[in-house]
Amino acid sequence: SKFVNDKWMIKNGFLSDVQEHKPWWWNIKVQKLNLSAPLILLPEVSCQKAIEILQEKGYDQAPVVAETGLILGMVTLSNTLTSVLAGNAEFSDPVTKVIYDQFSKIGLEDSLWKLSCILENDHFAIVVHEQMQFNGNGSSFMKQMVFGVVTAMDLLTFVSRNDKK
Repeated sequence: SKFVNDKWMIKNGFLSDVQEHKPWWWNIKVQKLNLSAPLILLPEVSCQKAIEILQEKGYDQAPVVAETGLILGMVTLSNTLTSVLAGNAEFSDPVTKVIYDQFSKIGLEDSLWKLSCILENDHFAIVVHEQMQFNGNGSSFMKQMVFGVVTAMDLLTFVSRNDKK
């Protein structure tokens, strides 16, 4: 059962990191990764335009975020092309028709160990940061901002470049 799986429990915040022989990078925070600012697509962007933007900017994937800041999912070049070529989507359809809406989020303050647990099952994680915002009447609310997208290759590159052993 996933409820007795330590990695699932850590990934979902129910258990703190537990391992006797921790690697040197275990407790380093996600913010130490050298992530570039993500390319963000709004939900009304068409599949055709998304393909053009991703190719032009040299990205394989991008988060789709509503103007309110709600993260709707992730669009990838390969999934968009596959969906269009299979007839499941049209080039003119909005990217929301081809997004992955099952994705993991991780905070800048989370550990690389937690990230490694997520990346064992997922191809990527969306790095988010909570930000306090105020509206016109002075009341505040917390909003999640997309800070980046991290993959196993990003983690591997960090560990190999900074290997302490």
